Parts: sequence; C-alpha cells; structure tokens
Amino acid sequence: MEDEAVLLRSREENAVLLTADKDFGQLVFQQGRVHSGILLIRLEGLRPEAKAELVSRTFARHGGELSGGFAVLTERAFRLRRTAQ
Repeated sequence: MEDEAVLLRSREENAVLLTADKDFGQLVFQQGRVHSGILLIRLEGLRPEAKAELVSRTFARHGGELSGGFAVLTERAFRLRRTAQ
C-alpha cells in the first residue's frame, strides 16, 4: 500500500499508526495530512523481542497521549509532538 492509503486507513479506523517509515513525518508536517496518531519507531539494531517490549511499554505508559499526536520512539527516548488536526 502507498503511504497515503495507509494514513487514510488508520484515520478511518481511528487507529494509531505504528511505522518505521520516516516518510509519514513529511506527510504530516510538510504536507499537513490529517491523521489519528503516529508512532515512528526508530529501534534499529535491536532484536525483535526487545523492540516489541519497548513498543508495548510505550503504549502502556503513553497510549492515551498518542491519539492525534506524532511520536518518535528510540531506545533511549520517547518524544511526542501534537499536530494540528
């Protein structure tokens, strides 16, 4: 699926989009695309189990904040930026 279609589907389902694709940042911040929330996962080099654990902990701690925001998750940090909807 193309990025635009993925973004539309997540919005239609009111779901936070989990992605490792930085292109979604461009769609949101440069092109002003509407979304229901995006979590950009930047966890290169970690084992899949470690990635899954970090994502799970992030949703447990910040799940309520992700709706409508653009967040970046790295091994050492979680950053959330509210976007205009």
